[in-house]
Amino acid sequence: MTTSKTAAQPEGRSLGGELRKQLKDLLDGGQAHATFEQAVKDMPVKLQGVVAEGLPYSAWQILEHIRIAQRDILDFSRNDDGNYREMKWPEGYWPKDPAPPGADSWQKSIDQIRGDRKTFEKLIDSVDDMNLIRPFPWGSGQNLLREALLIADHEAYHVGELVLLRRLLGVWKS
Repeated sequence: MTTSKTAAQPEGRSLGGELRKQLKDLLDGGQAHATFEQAVKDMPVKLQGVVAEGLPYSAWQILEHIRIAQRDILDFSRNDDGNYREMKWPEGYWPKDPAPPGADSWQKSIDQIRGDRKTFEKLIDSVDDMNLIRPFPWGSGQNLLREALLIADHEAYHVGELVLLRRLLGVWKS
């Protein structure tokens, strides 16, 4: 690895800028697996609330869990006013009913996940490099970089579950 001050650096790029780009790409997912968009696309309404044999959750419950957890991480990360309140685990993060409450619930949940992801990406862009890694004054040492990685890791795990569930239900088109 070259460490001299004359080491080549791509024009107009910095470590912080590249890190932000990679974080946003990671949040969008799909670099090594199916994306969130692929996992939720065209899920038949009649199967959104089905719990496949041997699995603990329906697609709806997984989708809502992704939404709730991502929103919780977003709220935690922008807690400058000190109003964030931790939810009770696990009941605060998982819907009890396996079926969506309404015909438009599936799409509303997807739209909120997308919107909250965009808001989180704006939060990443709104801080300087030090504030990306500086521990929040609240919590137990978390920082914005860690929370971005947590969102991406959490969503990737549950996207995998959605793909598996869809395979078991016979509605996955790879």
